[in-house]
Amino acid sequence: MKTGIQKIIAQFKEIASGSNIKLDIENTPVKPVKRLLRLFNEIEDTRSEPRVTYPLGELLLIAFIAILSSADSFVLIETFCNRKIELLRKFTPLSNGVPSHDTFRRVFTLLDPECLQNATVDYLLDNIKLMRRAFGIDEEGLRHLCVDGKTARGSGRLAGTPDEIPDLHTLHVYDSTNGICLVSKPVGEGTNEIPVAQQVLKCLDLKNVIVTFDAMHTQRETVQIIVRQKGHYLGSLKGNQPDLLEEVASYFSAARLRRIKDSKSNFLTYTEKARNCVETRTFWFTKNVDWLVQLDEWHGIKSIVRYEKKSENIKSGKQTKEEHYYVSSLTNIHDCADAIREHWSIENNLHWHLDATLREDDCLISDRKAFQNFSLMQKLVLSLLKLAAPVYKVSVKSARHLAAWGTEDILRVLCAFDEDALKDAMLKVDSQAGRKGKTKIPEDY
Repeated sequence: MKTGIQKIIAQFKEIASGSNIKLDIENTPVKPVKRLLRLFNEIEDTRSEPRVTYPLGELLLIAFIAILSSADSFVLIETFCNRKIELLRKFTPLSNGVPSHDTFRRVFTLLDPECLQNATVDYLLDNIKLMRRAFGIDEEGLRHLCVDGKTARGSGRLAGTPDEIPDLHTLHVYDSTNGICLVSKPVGEGTNEIPVAQQVLKCLDLKNVIVTFDAMHTQRETVQIIVRQKGHYLGSLKGNQPDLLEEVASYFSAARLRRIKDSKSNFLTYTEKARNCVETRTFWFTKNVDWLVQLDEWHGIKSIVRYEKKSENIKSGKQTKEEHYYVSSLTNIHDCADAIREHWSIENNLHWHLDATLREDDCLISDRKAFQNFSLMQKLVLSLLKLAAPVYKVSVKSARHLAAWGTEDILRVLCAFDEDALKDAMLKVDSQAGRKGKTKIPEDY
């Protein structure tokens, strides 16, 4: 099942690769970059110098373009700016020349990460709305948010000293429907993800949203917060809720599994090939939860799910089997199955790319606030690379290499965020409608 952003990317790929669509260097999109600059300019500047040489928005914009082009330190951001100053001057004057790496470091150390996060998320959400409108794609079904944490393995150093400290652990709320990390919240020492997630969820609009989480977050207070925020939840069960896990697991006896399978309406199974393995995923679902001893303690619970995954390696013949149990406020097996499968997108589409594509664990920035802000910029870059990858018919990791070799090429993918460029592209595709059928352009475009 394709998510909303996957549909958008697929359609943009078709348009961008059309025979009459030319994305040459002269058409490097300026509007969406200037829109990002305006958002950066709205962030509160906490520098206390009597005279600021470089506007905050200018510094953040050129840092973003440098990080897009594989700069992974403040020294490399300065080096990039010196090599690409003419490109950067398409978007901002840089009338005082190229800032030093110490200037970038100081700004990232002083900047409030929450303000930067709000600006980058707003930019991405606004652009996705623009693209949905251009391609006539409505938001279908429930939006899906995944909650999980990640540890930055290279962050365990105290700034300015050789002393080791615990690695920085960050709670992420990932919007898998739109492919955006909505929240990056550091988990302080002496606590864990649970209270941080509860604090974050209280501040989110969860109407028409499914929130999924692993067993750590399957907590009574957490699900109560989600339901109070008008959302739905699906949470895994493990040993931290032993009584509930035992109740749910015992319900799915061999006889009940057969009856549910025979009913068909509450049973799903499908098989697919993944790399060198053949995987079979099976779901047993029931809304019969009135018998649960803890029913009144779990706010909004309406269903339980048994999920089984069997995998066989084609080459070695090795077989594996996993069983998992879930509690949920959902009442449809398809919604539950999609949510269970899609929850892994936070690992596959966010955490893995932060490590493998953006090399977050190798980051040598020791100041915690500066590290958080640099990581937020990397997540903005990751969202753009996901858009660029299918257009250039490469992996996301390869798209970052392309950005390093030719920043202008990758920036042209921002045509997807330019209303005039999109309208022009849509009209050109429409002119070739004899082959593929007409493309609809909304009347209020």
